[in-house]
Amino acid sequence: MLLTGGSPGGVLRNGGKMLHSNYYVELDKYNKLINRKNVKSDIYNGIYDRYLYPVLTREHIPLTWKYDLNPETNPYFMERLGVNAVMNSGAIELNGKFYLIARIEGNDRKSFFGVAESDNGIDGFKFWDYPILLPDTCPEETNVYDMRLTKHEDGYIYGVFCSESKDRTVNDLSAAVAAAGIVRTKDLKTWERLDNLTTLRSPQQRNVVLHPEFVDGKYAFYTRPMDDFIDTGSGGGIGFGLCEDITHAVIDEEKMTSLRKYHTITEAKNGAGATPIKTDRGWIHIAHGVRNTAAGLRYVIYAFATDLNDPSRVIAEPSGMLIGPRKGERVGDVSNVVFTNGAIARENGDVYIYYASSDTRMHVATTTVDKLLDYVFNTPSDPLRSVECVAQRCGLIQKNLEFLAKQSGQDL
Repeated sequence: MLLTGGSPGGVLRNGGKMLHSNYYVELDKYNKLINRKNVKSDIYNGIYDRYLYPVLTREHIPLTWKYDLNPETNPYFMERLGVNAVMNSGAIELNGKFYLIARIEGNDRKSFFGVAESDNGIDGFKFWDYPILLPDTCPEETNVYDMRLTKHEDGYIYGVFCSESKDRTVNDLSAAVAAAGIVRTKDLKTWERLDNLTTLRSPQQRNVVLHPEFVDGKYAFYTRPMDDFIDTGSGGGIGFGLCEDITHAVIDEEKMTSLRKYHTITEAKNGAGATPIKTDRGWIHIAHGVRNTAAGLRYVIYAFATDLNDPSRVIAEPSGMLIGPRKGERVGDVSNVVFTNGAIARENGDVYIYYASSDTRMHVATTTVDKLLDYVFNTPSDPLRSVECVAQRCGLIQKNLEFLAKQSGQDL
């Protein structure tokens, strides 16, 4: 028996134009999501506040990006260009508004960038009408993702991102080459593509961040030297290098800043995240660390500080992670992962840390510069051995018990 397709239903006439009934259903869902107010989570640690709802998800993508709305060419109102995930967003504040340059992954696995705007930084993020169409200056480039935004003292806003290409030197279809792509803009609308960063002593680069100020009259980058696309290999941690010309950026020497260490959250690899935050005590860095587990790589977020006059020199590094995946954040395309490449520090001292969970969605954690300074400079560093870590914790317990006993005596 032959089966034939039935005729599509649910087409409604609206002002002389035909629209499928499911368009209105999906549009209502979208509007409710955009207008939903975020609330603080009950997770507490005194360092920052988490929020109950993600700030960006695949459901935040406008319908016009996914569907052909014309029933004549899409009678069943099917997704034509679906979106799988929204994650790893650069962040910037301009004219009192909050902007995320989100990594959007299509159902075809290709990533691209889109600008989402919010009035308050915790909810109401809405994508502009079109995604960013970068100048096509790298014909070998297959994929782009994870843009870090830097408002530089030269007057430009720079975006540094991973530019991925097929590795044609090996007979492996999944082998890739990672480089740091560079663009710049003044309004997030018109983008100029510059040459990819060249590091003479590192074969590949990912997780590169441009420092917001000149250092010794040169542009400064935080790098992540890698032996291949996945493995850092001989790369010792987050690097730091200078270049003369940002339009043709070449770095010869890379100093190491925050190092990878055995049996820590950075054992497998680490990488720069948000553009560092300038304070009167130093530059605060919010980065990611990776360790191996039986379930795969686990990404967490950590913080450290570097010297105000020598941003390559680490002056404080608290023990352990700042943010780890919690509750539903643990589940997604790449589970048990949190990752940041964007934060906003406002003039009033408020800080918004934007992070992705499990390569699937975007969240925000809010804190202040004062709290981050307290955390970075007053949280003990990692002694690197279990026995010393226990002794460190016992010292805290003893101090607290003595304090409680003293308080109890005063209460009497």
